[in-house]
Amino acid sequence: MHLRRVPDGGRTLTVLLIAALVALAVLDCMTGTRLRLALVASVMPLIAARLCSFRRTVVVSGLFAAAQVLIHCVVVPEWDTLAALVAVLGALLVAGFAVALCAALLEREAAYDRTRMVADAVQRTMLRELPITAGRLRVAGFYISAQEGARVGGDIYEVVDSPYGQRVLIGDVQGKGMPAIGAGHAVLTSFREAAYHEAALEAVADHMESALLRHNSALSLTGTEERFVTAMLLEVRGPEDPTRVLSCGHIPYYLIRGDEVEERLPGHFGLPLGLGVLTGEPRLGVEVPPDPHEWVVLCTDGVTEARDAEGRFYPLRERLTRWTRLEPADLARALRADLERYTGGDLKDDAAVLIVRNAHTCGERRERNPAARLLGQGGAR
Repeated sequence: MHLRRVPDGGRTLTVLLIAALVALAVLDCMTGTRLRLALVASVMPLIAARLCSFRRTVVVSGLFAAAQVLIHCVVVPEWDTLAALVAVLGALLVAGFAVALCAALLEREAAYDRTRMVADAVQRTMLRELPITAGRLRVAGFYISAQEGARVGGDIYEVVDSPYGQRVLIGDVQGKGMPAIGAGHAVLTSFREAAYHEAALEAVADHMESALLRHNSALSLTGTEERFVTAMLLEVRGPEDPTRVLSCGHIPYYLIRGDEVEERLPGHFGLPLGLGVLTGEPRLGVEVPPDPHEWVVLCTDGVTEARDAEGRFYPLRERLTRWTRLEPADLARALRADLERYTGGDLKDDAAVLIVRNAHTCGERRERNPAARLLGQGGAR
């Protein structure tokens, strides 16, 4: 387990360490040569070096060395001269080592912090912070990387406000690690450009496929395994225009209407990006009737395939039914907390959730309307 340096430089810890050193020194003086507690006391400077600031480490180490010199040379004269000399030199070595160790650890931690800041900036460039507002859409959600300390992994998402409406992407790259991140970056970069310049959603998917194929071709030259990406594209235009949904082998999305939640797939289910050449069939988007009070939840299989301690899958649809009256940001927080609680914080795969809703309806109380048309096509699964 990684130990973090105590906040405020370890002021309280320093006081406790000094108190322990004084107590041990008093016991050493009282017991004389019968009991030697210097070995126990020598742990205190090392604790300070790992958890306290440099200045406080110097204080603890200096007090330890001074106490040992005082005990062996002044307070307990019965010590053998050679034994006392060895004890004093040992105390000075421990004190000096603790100070040097603290300096080295602080330098390493500073270098780590600088590296983490650079990595964090790079990762923020790849995946934007949620929530995102684009045109008339408000997109909340969250992203959890299965790799400790990473902000990005094998899941991707993006929202682009284009001349052709607001376009939303969520995707899941096959595999994990750096190769998965590279494939995800290739698809994301292509989507950001194509989503703004291409009028047809199908053309956007074609550009993403081409970018991934080029990336895979470069990987094949190095002997690295090629990747495919499942993705769901959503296009929202004007209030009276139909919404378009295009699936590239991705899992279903969830439609929320009033207090009802339905799991849905577009009528046309295309192959994942990178595998389209297997059939040569074009991917087709599906037009669905608009309804400003309907909203959707897009996710990756890291959510739906998350398991509890007994191996049961996370019941996403059931959970969403509990929170249909929450605002997007509140729903995202509730869903993330519940997912981490359900899995005990042990997610086996990256998990991403996008909650897509008309920004003008956020904050309004949605009325129950069973006759409202659904943002979806095909029956509930």
